[in-house]
Order: sequence, then structure tokens, then C-alpha cells
Amino acid sequence: MLCQVLTGMGGVGKTQLAADYARTTWADGSKAGGLDVLVWVSASARSPIVTGYAQAGVELCRADPDDPEGAARSFLAWLTPKAAAKPCRWLIILDDVTDPADLRGLWPPDSPHGRTLITTRRRDITHGRRTVEVGQFTPDEACTYLDNFLSGRDETADELTALASDLGYLPLALAQAGAYLIDTGLDCATYRQRLADRARKLANLLPEAEALPDEQTVTVAAAWSLSIQRADALRPVGLARPMLQLASMLDPNGLPQSVLTSTPALSYAAAHRTARQSSPGETEQVQSEDAYLALRVLQRLSLIDHAPDTPHQAVRIHQLIQRATRDALAPHQYDQCAAAAADALLATWSDIERDPQAELAQTLRTNTTALAYNAEDALHRAGAHKVLYLSGNSLGEAGQVAAARNHFHRLTRTCSSRLGPDHRDTLTAQHDLAEWQGQAGDVAGAVTAFTEVLADRARVLGPDHPDTLTSRHRVAYWQGQSGDTAGAATAFAELLADRVRVLGSDHPDTLSARHSLVDWRGEAGDAAGAAAALAEVLADQVRVLGPDHPNTLTTRHNLAYWRAQAGDMAGAATASAELLADRARVLGPDHPDTLTTRQNVIQWRAQAGGAAGGAATAFAELLADQVRVLGPDHPDTLGTRGNVAHWRGEAGDVAGAAAALAQVLADRARVLGPDHPDTLGTRGSVAYWRGQSGDVAGAATAFAELLADQMRVLGPDHPDTLRTRDNLARCRGEAGDAAGAAAELAEVLEHMVRVLGPHHPRTITVRHELAYWRGQAGDAAGAAALAEVLADRVRVLGPDHPATLVTRNNLAYRRGDEGDAAGSVTDFTELLADRVRVLGPDHPDTIRTRNSLAYWRGQAGDAAGAVAELGDVLVHMVRVLGPDHPLTLNTRRNLAHWRGAAGDVASAVVALAELLDHTQRVLGPDHPDTLTTRYQLADLSGDAGDAARS
Repeated sequence: MLCQVLTGMGGVGKTQLAADYARTTWADGSKAGGLDVLVWVSASARSPIVTGYAQAGVELCRADPDDPEGAARSFLAWLTPKAAAKPCRWLIILDDVTDPADLRGLWPPDSPHGRTLITTRRRDITHGRRTVEVGQFTPDEACTYLDNFLSGRDETADELTALASDLGYLPLALAQAGAYLIDTGLDCATYRQRLADRARKLANLLPEAEALPDEQTVTVAAAWSLSIQRADALRPVGLARPMLQLASMLDPNGLPQSVLTSTPALSYAAAHRTARQSSPGETEQVQSEDAYLALRVLQRLSLIDHAPDTPHQAVRIHQLIQRATRDALAPHQYDQCAAAAADALLATWSDIERDPQAELAQTLRTNTTALAYNAEDALHRAGAHKVLYLSGNSLGEAGQVAAARNHFHRLTRTCSSRLGPDHRDTLTAQHDLAEWQGQAGDVAGAVTAFTEVLADRARVLGPDHPDTLTSRHRVAYWQGQSGDTAGAATAFAELLADRVRVLGSDHPDTLSARHSLVDWRGEAGDAAGAAAALAEVLADQVRVLGPDHPNTLTTRHNLAYWRAQAGDMAGAATASAELLADRARVLGPDHPDTLTTRQNVIQWRAQAGGAAGGAATAFAELLADQVRVLGPDHPDTLGTRGNVAHWRGEAGDVAGAAAALAQVLADRARVLGPDHPDTLGTRGSVAYWRGQSGDVAGAATAFAELLADQMRVLGPDHPDTLRTRDNLARCRGEAGDAAGAAAELAEVLEHMVRVLGPHHPRTITVRHELAYWRGQAGDAAGAAALAEVLADRVRVLGPDHPATLVTRNNLAYRRGDEGDAAGSVTDFTELLADRVRVLGPDHPDTIRTRNSLAYWRGQAGDAAGAVAELGDVLVHMVRVLGPDHPLTLNTRRNLAHWRGAAGDVASAVVALAELLDHTQRVLGPDHPDTLTTRYQLADLSGDAGDAARS
């Protein structure tokens, strides 16, 4: 049989049977029936199945560890028998399959050399597979088990048979009884008497009644009760039971040891210690070491599995034992235990805030879900417990924004039904639901939801309550995210006035409102003003909160951002590097905020003129850490993958950038949904690099499709929508329709002026592009329009802002195109000096300016000077950008052209022929630069007298 299924209820030994089979088969080694590959997968959900397969794919097939789904598919493909390959004997064990749907597309392939073994409680995984029912032991098996377990003891066969019958032949119960008998030294007869007495006292205990036959329920619980009683008698006396009670409320598949050794857990254990008398050397206070020893006692008596070497899932407990333990609690004890378990989870979460660990946070969320399932009433007695909110927000912070939204949707419904729609905790759940609704991509829905929460909080709590003011803060924030930056700034100005009045000027919330007001004023166009105002906010935060407060560090982060937006990339990079050291010290090197700061350091250094290849490498190193800490699907991880691709393109590999971004797009659509703003933004990046790779028509089509979706999702006035219209117009111009590009940009400009205002940097950028394409279309007024744009950019952004320098560059080109080549040389000479001073000699824009200066020198009649300058530029480019960068190839083409113009036609032809081969290899035969090179080669070949070649 290629696939067999072990099915039966919990506690019958399915996993042990599978493990024994695996060990035996593996031990056979090279014998017939032995194994070459053995894979054990915990299959309680689809995610761990994919993870297990992916690990095997990485180790066996060298699959990509950053793509678990792809690695899993690679592993399954590797298992498929191949005619020419050496047979590989494999066994895959899928342990504890909960839902057959989890295996859809993940079934191991049929192979004459492979076998699959499944353990499950389900009875419907049967189609095409052999099902093996694993039930209780037979009487003979039970007696043999007990006889082996109790080897060396003087027990009669009749007593063993009777004890096995009393325990219902359930393997788990037999294991409990055997451990108890060995630990206490009791004989079977005495144990059976105690068991019977305990059974009568617990006649109403019904653990897992839906799974166990009626005749077994009482006896199994009684056996565990005796084991618990024995554990309580061992050192540390009286702590085993409260430890087991806490564990019974949480996830049976694993809970962190730190939860059971936290301060709330120790307090619960001290308050509910079942043997109050102190032994010599013991005190009433419970220490973490006492809790640890109690867990070892529970392990010793087979009540739990305790593995301290796996701290995130150190304690595992069978759910039948959990049920028996919980059902033994009186109602008030049940609530106390559940509350203590929730407090213990909360305390453990607080301890990892400095250095969050994705695996531990996931385990804590799973345990919170189990606790909520087991004790929903207890967690809502005096309002909703804080751990319910923390768990949902942790989901979102881990990148699972849709899951966080769904979590708070359920919590809102539960709070409303149990506490009432106007309870403060219900309103808090609604508030968090609105937040994650926005983070999941529904920005307009978030504005509406927060507006409704604001109205309810104002009605219930009053307009000046801190919670009401917080809702006003979030309404303003999402109003800005929806595209209404001016409205957001106005709302924050009004909020700030009220927070000063209610809370005082130095309250953290007031400082936060000042911070947000500055941010949105910056988004409205005043980047330099935002940087100056944030510097003032920062000074007050340092005074009030201290230099290491998270809010202070966040303000330093945003201050660096606005410095960069104001054109000071080098200053932003330096400030971010200083912040990185402080965040690593205060929060830890793996904290998400620290990782974000690393990203900004790389970004600003690259934009300040650093090598694009170095930026791509640095982002790849950051990506590895984010995958480890945050996971491959976290939005920050996906964002860094996009940055790796972008700087790969900036380094010259434009086709590789487009391909890599297409993969990021697929993952963002899967994780966030196709309409999420981040997904739409990635589509724009894919289209951009598609155009840069030479497929201008394809880029235009992609931008047109994106525009339709952004109009539907974000609306016609959203800045992202307007940016796409801008990109679409640029593609039309690059495709040859300069007049059409100008007409489209004129319409975009009208929208920009209405939405953002005439002086917003983005508005001025559209004016700049409109003037450029009008000039390309033959409009002589283009130069005058560019001069007006330059004046406005100097006034709004300053004379040294990169955008201002770009306008000077285009104006210099326009001057040359209009016939004043000498004037163009003068302009480019002045521009080069300023770019060297502002950006540095190695910045790509500086190198482009040297290229342009050489070109216009040639146009002004100095072909030899152009050749000399371009020769120096080319050496510089190869060093900074590399020989394959498109700009390097462009410079080689220009150098060949001016060599020909200077009279050295033969060497120019040779150089262009070599360049053509290089360009075809790097960019492809159909890239516009390749076609231009072919044209110039044909033209120069004719000038050289080679008419046939021409």
C-alpha cells in the first residue's frame, strides 16, 4: 500500500505507533524495505504541512528558503518517480491531520518507492487509501502492556486484567496508571480501590464525552486525578495541580515555559497551592524554579510532555487531560484560573516587546485563541481582557492584517453581545477593527468606521475623553491616507488645540498630535517646514519623555524622512544611522522599528549617491533578517524585496528588476489582496521597470490597467491615482506621442492644482513634465515654461534640491535644442559644479551631467573636447555603475559618435560594432537603445564608405 491512514480517538497511541514504524523502517537501512529519506510532518493545519515540506525542499532540492510554497512544490516534484533517476526510497508521516482540505495539492505522489503514513482522528480520509482503525487495546494487549510496564513487580494476571478493564483499555489511561503505580509503589489491588473511590466522587466528570465511550469517561478522569494527587505530594509540594490547571486552559500542542513561570502564574500557584503546609526549606512564596520543578513532576507522571530545550513550546498536554482538569474546577475556580492564564500570557508578551520573536509571538497568539475558546465567559466577566486586544494587534503587527481585522470583527461582536454596544471595551474593539480595516487596504472604510466610533465615543464618554480624542486622531490619519492631505492637516490642527486644552501641552498625546500635524503639513507640500517643525517637537519630547522613549525615536525617524524629502539625502542618511544605533540599543537589533531604520539608512545613502549595487546588496542582507524575524509574508519583508528589485534595476539589471517585482506583486496580492494600496503600488513599480527594460508599449498598457483599478479603489483624486496618470502620459511620450503626453499632463495638472494646490512639489513636477513634452512636441514656449518651473522650485524647494537641479538640467537641454549649443555648455558647466557640491562626484545625476556637457560641447563644434570628456566619463562610469549599466552603454555610444564627428570614423565603427554586441546581450535585440546603436552603426558605416554594411 502506498498510503495508509491510522485513525482513532485521542489517547489510543496513533502517533506512537507511527513513530515506532518510522524508527523500525529507518533502522533497516540498506535492507529491502529500508529508507533513504524519512520526513515527519506535524499536519494539524496547512501551514505546518507547507513548512515541513519546504524544509525538506530546502535540504534535499536546494529550494529557495524565502518561498515556502515554492519549496514545498519542489519537494513534492522531487518525490515524483523519474524514469532515468536512481530510485529513492522514502516515507512521509503526516501526523495528526485535522482537516483533509489542508492537504489539497499537498498529497505526496504515488511512487513504487515511496510510502505515506497518516495519523488522524478523522474517519473520512479514506478514498484510495488503506484505513487502519486504532482503538483501545484489546484485553490481552492491555495486560501485556501493563505487564511490561510493571516488569519485576509481583502482580497477578487477574489483577492486571481487572485494572486494564477498569481503565477501559485506553492506552493513555494505562500509561497514567502505570506511572502512578511505579512512583507510589502501590499494588494493583490498592490502586483499583482508590480508583473506584475517586470514580464515585467524580461521577459527573465527562471528559471528551463526544469521543470516549460512556463506560470510560469516569475511570479515565479518575486515573488522571490520582496521578495529579500523587504529583501534588512530590516536591515542590502542592504546585503540580495549579500548574496543570493553568496548562489546561491553553494550547495542548505547545505553550511557552515562560508563561507558566511568569509572575501571574506564580501568584496563581501560590494562591491555589493544594498542600498549604510547608516542608522544611519551603516558603509560601512560589519562585520560577518551583514552577519549573512542578513541570518536571508532571512530566514524570506522564501528565504533560515537558521539553525545556524548546522554550516556545516547552509544555504539551493531551486535550483529554486538559478537559478532565478543567471540568474538575468549580465555576469560581474556573474563572480565576482562566484570568490567571490570560494575565500570564499578557505578562509574557510584555517581556518580549523589546526583542520580539516571531515564533514566540505566534505561539502566544495560538494560546490566546485556545484560552478564548475554553473560557470566553471568564474573559468577559469584568470587561474584555486586555490579552484579547493584544493578540489581535500582534496578528496585524506580524503582517497578518486581514486576520487581525477578522479577529477584531469577532471580538466586537462578542463584546457587544456580552457587555453591550456602548461598553467602553466594545468601543475599543470597534476602534481596533477600524484600524486593521484600513491596514488591510480598505482606507475609505476605515474613515467611515472611525467616524462612527468617534460619534459613539463622544456620545458615551464625552467629547473630551482621551478615547474620543484618540478616535479623532485616527479619523484624521486615515483621512490623509485616503488622499485628503489638506483635510488631515486641518483636522490635526483642531485636535491639537483640544488636546492642549484638555491634556496640557506636554502630554504625550498632545505631542503626538503636534507630530502628526507636522507630518500632514509636510505631505501637503512643505517638506522643509515639516523638518523644521519636527525638530521643535523632538526637543519637547526629549524634555518630557526622555531621549530613549519610543515616541522620541519615532520623531527622529520622521525628522530624517522630511530632511530627505527636502533634498538633504546625506543629512537624512547620517541622522538615520545615528538613530539606528540608538534603536538597536533601546529596542534590540531585531525589533521591527530597528529593521525599518536599517532600511532608511540604506535608502538615503543610496539616494545621496551611493552605489546602486551596494544598496541592492545591503537590502538583501536586511531581507534575510526580516524573513528570520518577521516571516516571509510580512508587509515590511515584501517591501524590502521590492527595494532589492528596485536597486537591482538602478544598478543596470532592469529586466531582472521587472521580473523580481512581478514575484513581489504575486505575493502581495496573495497576502494583502489585489486591491490593497501596497499591491497597487507594486503594480506601478512593475510597469515602470517594464518600460525601463524597453517595453514602453507594455508599460503603457500596464499603467492604463492600473489606472482603472486605482480609480475604482482609491478614487480619481488620490495622489497615487494622479501619479499613475502622470506615468501613463510619460509612457505615451516615450512611445513617440509627445503631443498626446502633453495633452494628458495638462489634464493631470488641473487635478493636481485642485487636489494638492499649485505650489505642492508634485504639482510643480507635473508642470515640469508638461513643459518638457510640449517642447518635445515642438512648442517653442516650452523653455519659458521650464524657466517658470525653475523659479517656483527654487522658491518652494530651494536651489540645491535634487528636483531643482533636474529642472536646470532640462532647461539647459532645451536651450541647446533651440540652437544655443554654447549657452547649453555654459549652463551644464554651472550645473555640474553644483551637482558635484550637492550630490558628490559619483552620484548618477552628476555623471549624467558630465555626459550632457560633453554632448553639447560636441554640438558647439568641439568634437575633440567631447571625445576627451566622454573618455574620462566612461572610465568613471565603469568604476561607479559597472560596464553593463545602460548609462555606461549610452556613454560608449556617444563617445563613438563624437569620434566619428572628430574624423576618426573607422575606430568609431569598430567601437559601435562592439557596443552593439554588448547592448544586445545586456538589453536584448529589441530594446530602443539597441536599435539606436544599430542605426548609428549603419550611419557611420556609410560615412566610412562601407555602403554594403550600411
